[in-house]
Amino acid sequence: MSVTRIKQLKVLLADDHELLRKGLRALIERVPEWRVCGEASTGPEAIAAAGRQRPDIAVVDLAMPGLDGLEVARRIKRKLPSCEVLIFTGCNESDDLIRKVFASGASSYISKADAGKFLIDALTSLAAHKPYVTRKASAVMFASFTHPQKQLGQGRPAGAERLSPSENLLVRLLAGGHSNAAAARRQRVSVRAVETRRAGIMRKLQLKTFADLVRYAARNDIIKL
Repeated sequence: MSVTRIKQLKVLLADDHELLRKGLRALIERVPEWRVCGEASTGPEAIAAAGRQRPDIAVVDLAMPGLDGLEVARRIKRKLPSCEVLIFTGCNESDDLIRKVFASGASSYISKADAGKFLIDALTSLAAHKPYVTRKASAVMFASFTHPQKQLGQGRPAGAERLSPSENLLVRLLAGGHSNAAAARRQRVSVRAVETRRAGIMRKLQLKTFADLVRYAARNDIIKL
């Protein structure tokens, strides 16, 4: 993997897993003149850090506590139009999600599993203000232009794309066995906020029982049974 030398590239890392941030920092700072100018573990922290540090690129986790990565991307782009945003995720890829990522203003989207293969190339491309897309994302974006009507919902599992990334994370936590209190700690919100979001998700998906929620999560690959 060849790297075009880009002087003084400043990268902001926003992910709630400290070990992952350390790994990304080590990977990025192997490149001469590249440095991580700041780190954040929540959505609001990422927006504030971007305002302070004015990075060239922000690497933002999709499922951030406080505000999801899509909203973080939108707000960073409003504050700093020249800052490129790369959405980084461990979630299952879906066509609808990929379209939402690019609609948010982000210029790249890669999975955490592919960081070793694609991250440096993605940052190199974004540093030159050129979008970087993987083969799957490229195919999805091409299809959205060539078959726009087909993208409006055909062939999609019922309810699979109704949840925002933060709602998806909450469903994963609850259906995976976390209590409301544990989920609240994980998302850094109050227990009351989790209860309200949980009730809203149940209404949105037209589910009546917690067992229904678990079945929904398993059916849509949010959890594995």
